[in-house]
Amino acid sequence: MNKVLVTGGTGLVGKALEAVIKEQSPADEQWYFAGSKDADLTNLAATQALFAREKPTHVIHLAAMVGGLFHNMNNNLDFLRNNLLINDNVLQTAHEQGCVKVVSCLSTCIFPDKTSYPIDETMVHNGPPHPSNYGYSYAKRLIDVQNHAYHDKYGRLYTSVIPCNIFGPHDNYKPEVSHVIPGMINRMHQLVTEKLDVPESEKVFTVFGSGKPLRQFVYSLDLAELMIWVLRNYESVEPIILSADEAQEVTIFDVAQAIAKAFNFKGKLVCDTSKADGQYKKTASNAKLRSLLPDYAFTDFETAIKTSVKWYKENYDQARKTLCALYVQQNNNT
Repeated sequence: MNKVLVTGGTGLVGKALEAVIKEQSPADEQWYFAGSKDADLTNLAATQALFAREKPTHVIHLAAMVGGLFHNMNNNLDFLRNNLLINDNVLQTAHEQGCVKVVSCLSTCIFPDKTSYPIDETMVHNGPPHPSNYGYSYAKRLIDVQNHAYHDKYGRLYTSVIPCNIFGPHDNYKPEVSHVIPGMINRMHQLVTEKLDVPESEKVFTVFGSGKPLRQFVYSLDLAELMIWVLRNYESVEPIILSADEAQEVTIFDVAQAIAKAFNFKGKLVCDTSKADGQYKKTASNAKLRSLLPDYAFTDFETAIKTSVKWYKENYDQARKTLCALYVQQNNNT
């Protein structure tokens, strides 16, 4: 019987993993989804206590200090130090406890800022990341370095996945730290539910930045299915990109339009170009994934947005709208 420990298991990706595992009901696996209440993973003793209690044979490592573009820009040192501590504690403790496999979650934002496109798994260390989130990016890159080092010295099969921008139910909607989709969903909900005396056709929704940057997105339930496949079937320390196809790349303004449609918003969308755009594009190749899983069907983007908005409206009182210093990945900092 395999025992799988999920760090950061109460956030966006952890909740998606939990939903998929509940549906699959694997007879040969036990899963434990650990949250921040289980252990402070920046503390080695606390990390060791968690592993000693749960005795995992496998680990999916999601826990991280994460945030959106503006939160990263103002806190690069914190992102670097906290994530270095978390990652080192988890990987070393997994090794000491004899864990067979660890799958860590990285991000496409770790790739070099100046690069050719599409980016692929061989290009992670080819140059500096975008200066807006260098603290987070370098800390995440070092997971790949550590995975290789544990393999070289001890033969450990510790590997990593690199998802594109993730969204779905149980995201973090706090404006100061949220990523682009949950941030827009929260602001759109506020706009349509406040000032009911103002006709909706006269309301204006502001898109931060020019709206032109391009992004690939992956629905959290899709990512969960793919990560479970990696845990069970992918036998390499080399990272693998888990991304929707290049043809599914959309602009930030496209995202705003999809969210407006999901809310049935009849007002106007405008772009505030005084706000930073971040990287213009981060187009990633999923050729390695497609070579191994050629027939995997990603959820349609507008359908996934509609489902995400529906979840938010139905769970508004429970949705995470407060600052959470250390929570799960992820994702990309858009």
